[in-house]
Amino acid sequence: MTATAAFVVEAVPRPTLPVDGERGVFPVRRVYCVGRNYAAHAREMGHDPDREPPFFFQKNPDSLAHDGTFPYPPMSRDVHHEIELVVALKGGGGDIPVEEALDRVYGYAVGLDMTRRDLQGEAKKLGRPWDTGKAFERSAPCSPLVPASRIGHPDKGRVWLEVNGEPRQEGDLAQLIWTVPEVIAYLSTLFTLAPGDLVMTGTPAGVGAVKRGDVLKGGVEGVGVIEVRVV
Repeated sequence: MTATAAFVVEAVPRPTLPVDGERGVFPVRRVYCVGRNYAAHAREMGHDPDREPPFFFQKNPDSLAHDGTFPYPPMSRDVHHEIELVVALKGGGGDIPVEEALDRVYGYAVGLDMTRRDLQGEAKKLGRPWDTGKAFERSAPCSPLVPASRIGHPDKGRVWLEVNGEPRQEGDLAQLIWTVPEVIAYLSTLFTLAPGDLVMTGTPAGVGAVKRGDVLKGGVEGVGVIEVRVV
């Protein structure tokens, strides 16, 4: 597009995330998600947790939400919560060495990979993509980002979620099958990463269904807390 060209339809604003303590916001380009990156969660989903190569799916940037609500989506009767560490990139490239991966990280947040489990299950049986189960509107509630310059690069710490005050998910970053730098390095062999990319790093065991009126509260030690009401 030339400098003088105009859009032929209305241009939708680029999705952003707030940054804790900052006036500026983080512009989001893509949202990558790592599947089954905790051994116990892999087992509860019926898979062998051995260290097989990681696999990825995507959510849409406008799936992000940060207003504290999650509208129960249509076409599903079985929506599950998945609490995760979110990594925000300030740099990118392809074939990034593991030892250089953390140099690309701007900061971290706490996110929820909300999943229409029934639609995902149907897609799995038919050998189809998971988009309808994973990439629907507002399916990625997220806390404000916290810069790595402030908290460093967490590689251990409690990951947890409560529903209506009752414990549901419990794990530790030290239990990740593929660490954050390993995930970034591997992902960069499949896609050319860029500033503005987010990576949701997987969820511990204990995923389960939610219903309207539920209050989800969870966090990642050293990063932050998220609280969301299902409406």
